[in-house]
Amino acid sequence: MSEPAAAAGYFREAAAWDADRISMAHRTARLAWRVAGAGWSCALAGAVALALLVPLKRVEPFVVRVDSSTGVVDVVPVYSGTASPEQAVTRYFLTHYVSVCERFNFATAESDYEECGAFHGAQRNQAWYALWNPNNPGSPLNVHKDGSTVRVQVESVSFFERASGVTDLAQVRYLKAERQGAGADERITHWIATIQYAYGAPSKDPKVRRWNPLGFKVIELTSEPEVLPSQPPARAG
Repeated sequence: MSEPAAAAGYFREAAAWDADRISMAHRTARLAWRVAGAGWSCALAGAVALALLVPLKRVEPFVVRVDSSTGVVDVVPVYSGTASPEQAVTRYFLTHYVSVCERFNFATAESDYEECGAFHGAQRNQAWYALWNPNNPGSPLNVHKDGSTVRVQVESVSFFERASGVTDLAQVRYLKAERQGAGADERITHWIATIQYAYGAPSKDPKVRRWNPLGFKVIELTSEPEVLPSQPPARAG
């Protein structure tokens, strides 16, 4: 083979080798871009998934309350701002009713008696009149004629739904603080009031509407102490 022909073959082989190297570099670059694109796609998909999962991963705090005197345990409901207006108003009426009707102060006794009557139907008002009748030995007017007072503090209000779906029952937990005289210590007792309630037409009496503008009615109320007083031991005959 002549020297020019050998040189031409050498140059062709060198050109083919260069073409192969360039083609390999292009394939490597395309593969790198594909891998990088897949990586960015995975990272973007992961970020989107985390963003979608953020609302599901949250801490729901709650408070467990233990009464120091009775040992009763309950969970304090957290107000989320989504309670229906009717329930919020009913909770207010129940709290107000128990606070006013279970307390006693001679200076406000007459006004409290009339205000509580504004929340009663006819049957409940008869029982209310019989309770406060001065001829009744258990009337607050007779029980507290020594000048003692009773302060009331509502601790919680819970609503109950009947099997029929009607919600007209509530339990109100509250404490009574009775003081025998100006310098005496308060005697604390804990109570539970079970109340059946309803809404009716507001009274046409302006004085009654001032206290109860929405026609809230207490149909039935049962109040009992959370801890019954201990009975003294019977003496041996």
